[in-house]
Amino acid sequence: FIWTLQATWHLVNTRLEMDLAFEKPVCKKKKLWETVAERVNARLREEAQEASDVVVKAHECDLKWRNMLTTYRKNAERAKRQGEAAVHWEFFRAMHHVLGQEVQAGQGAKMGGTKASSKRFTPILPSPPPAVPSTLCGPRPPQDVLQLYMELQERKLNMWAQQKALEERKIEAINNLAHAIASL
Repeated sequence: FIWTLQATWHLVNTRLEMDLAFEKPVCKKKKLWETVAERVNARLREEAQEASDVVVKAHECDLKWRNMLTTYRKNAERAKRQGEAAVHWEFFRAMHHVLGQEVQAGQGAKMGGTKASSKRFTPILPSPPPAVPSTLCGPRPPQDVLQLYMELQERKLNMWAQQKALEERKIEAINNLAHAIASL
């Protein structure tokens, strides 16, 4: 399953609509995620945006939600440091409207829906139309897009350098082991 913008909005809306069920201390999360997947699939079929034979599965919804929460938390920290104008993620404003107070209240509260909290989520309705995603955060100036691209390239370069250093340490350890064995 490939997450389209509209499918992702359906996931966000459906998950937040079901938040009270997810907050219950004794509940089967797997069953809840199956319900989320069924509702997302039904909404996509209603809109006829996805092929009828392609369906999202419960574990895909759960994984996508967890990834979105991670991205939201990173963007919330960025918004604290640089202001909300520095955040260009399509879902940030909608999720911040719902999750923002919980983040500001402290990092001890979980946002994954596995711990009850005093704040109740409000569903985000209706989902924005796919043709107008720019209404959420406005068009990005070219400089911001370039900045984001440069940050991404820098992260990739750092990851490559770390991987290279790790591989060099592995080779050194293998050579040391070979010398030790040879000296026996």
